[in-house]
Amino acid sequence: MLADFAKGMLITFRHIFKPRVTVEYPEVKRPQSPIFRGRHILQRYENGLERCVGCALCAAACPPEAIYLEARENDPAAPVSAGERYSEVYQIHLLRCIWCGFCEEACPEDAIVMGPEFELANYSRRAFVLNKNDMLDTADKGFGTPPDLIVNFPL
Repeated sequence: MLADFAKGMLITFRHIFKPRVTVEYPEVKRPQSPIFRGRHILQRYENGLERCVGCALCAAACPPEAIYLEARENDPAAPVSAGERYSEVYQIHLLRCIWCGFCEEACPEDAIVMGPEFELANYSRRAFVLNKNDMLDTADKGFGTPPDLIVNFPL
């Protein structure tokens, strides 16, 4: 018993003189890992068209069923996405999300990615349901050129 006490004190004294690793969080932020999964972002092409074609593979791959998607046919006169369809309603419930990244892996168009934002605290439960407008990438970051637009949709 005395040997266990001495062993514990030895560990304590070994660590007592090491420098502290405290970061003053709001002012100083630690670097993130390159594989960090933060808040979801819906990407666009360089010309402003959405990458999401409404295939709902992300919703099918989501284990907690946190993604809700309603697809609609694309209007040839004013296309929203480069495909035949687009997602009219796209919602992610962040309180259900387990941040696994399966939605990102399942997307054939690379439309949804998990960005670097991790400060998601809020006072309202409704704020944790992200709509399409909340997730759309606003800045042109050059995520690739779109494929040729389909002008004549098959009936």
